[in-house]
Amino acid sequence: MWSRKELKDRAKRVLRKIYWNAFGISIVIALVGGNNGWGGGNSNSGHSRDYFYSNIHNSNFINWRLIPFALISFIVIIALRIFIGYCLEVGGRRYFVQSAQYKNNKKCFGFGFDGQNYSGIVQTMLLTKVFIFLWTLLLIIPGIIKYYAYKMVPYILADNPNIGVLKAISLSNEMTRGHKFDMFVLDLSFIGWYLLGTIALGIGVFFVMPYENATNAELYLVLRNDAINNNLCNHEDLLLNQPIFDDDNGMW
Repeated sequence: MWSRKELKDRAKRVLRKIYWNAFGISIVIALVGGNNGWGGGNSNSGHSRDYFYSNIHNSNFINWRLIPFALISFIVIIALRIFIGYCLEVGGRRYFVQSAQYKNNKKCFGFGFDGQNYSGIVQTMLLTKVFIFLWTLLLIIPGIIKYYAYKMVPYILADNPNIGVLKAISLSNEMTRGHKFDMFVLDLSFIGWYLLGTIALGIGVFFVMPYENATNAELYLVLRNDAINNNLCNHEDLLLNQPIFDDDNGMW
């Protein structure tokens, strides 16, 4: 069993050596939509909603000429996220996983665009997002549960982009079984840091992201180790040719 403190302590040790590179990688992950979005949500007040609904029927309230432009922009953003963003996100996750194992972390962004890796990543990530979206349509809570169930998919792809769509999703689901609430609490433990970052003109938020990303990579390594020990997958499934983490000795 893992603890938040252990994961964060390991992440801090890794970041001492790579912080500024990790900072840049984290910015890219955030830009392509791969962060948790703690800075997220807009919530309108009742007055704002009343104002909107009372004016939406007024043709002057909407500039209809901008709608095609807005629609095209939306489609372009989605396309960029799918065909470029997914590969960059997986490459960023690979950087943190490799760094956590003190392995070669060079050219990780190019990894996702290399040969068959590209199609495997795009297909698997897209289907994963579709599944989460469909579960969210049922109710918010099932969507959140499936978000955590499939959270390890980008990390699995960072090990083996061609593992297969259903295999990656199923393996992530099995890896996170019994851990979802602890993963949720782990995410919550970063909120205080993000709030402090927001107070610092919002710039401080960017300095927290490497810490969170490094911690999540440590979590994946623990869950991956458990999955192999419990015969949920094997070394070949994840293209592992090195010994994995030994919890008893604290060594790789």
